[in-house]
Amino acid sequence: MHPSKTRIFAIQMIRPMAILLSMAFSLSNLMAQESSKKTSKPSTAKGTENPIVEINTNMGSIEVELNKQKAPITVANFLAYVKDKHYDGTIFHRIIEDFMIQGGGFAGGEIPKQKTTKAPIKNEAKTSGLSNLRGTIAMARTNAPDSATAQFFINVVDNKNLDAGGFSPDGYAVFGKVLSGMATVDKIRGAETGTKTLQTTYGKQPMRDVPLTPVIIKSIALKK
Repeated sequence: MHPSKTRIFAIQMIRPMAILLSMAFSLSNLMAQESSKKTSKPSTAKGTENPIVEINTNMGSIEVELNKQKAPITVANFLAYVKDKHYDGTIFHRIIEDFMIQGGGFAGGEIPKQKTTKAPIKNEAKTSGLSNLRGTIAMARTNAPDSATAQFFINVVDNKNLDAGGFSPDGYAVFGKVLSGMATVDKIRGAETGTKTLQTTYGKQPMRDVPLTPVIIKSIALKK
């Protein structure tokens, strides 16, 4: 074979081999990247984790995750009461079996007495995007939209009518959900209720749907 043709033939052979090697190298890199994606864990930015609290009652414990991203004002307010041990020794004073269980406002005793609270907070029901579904925790309030203080309730059924735009234009602010302990919630919702006298800020008043045997919140503590 002519020397020049030999060189051309050699070059023609080298080029396909170079292309194949390049393709193999690229494929190897791609596979390595995909493997890295599968084995690496997504990073969680510091400070973005949701707080978790444990509600310890005389009927069992309830673990609740608080959504500080979507309801920051409400969560900060709730945690302030937890830090002050405001909830320790309070009761679930209003229980409606096919609706919700409400507590955190009255200290236990023969005649439960309403506790002093901090200033009311802004209602986040319209901005959070969270719905009053079974197992969620939300703030109780008066007819005034921005009147929530310490009292909260846990929905025992889906109560979407409590969302903003339901029977109240402003809604009731959800700020977390039960992670574990719904069996305890359901046990509490089944408590026998009746009319009892409570010492409110307006004086002694008879109230309906009060447990005949006190359902006591022994403590609410921050777990993480």
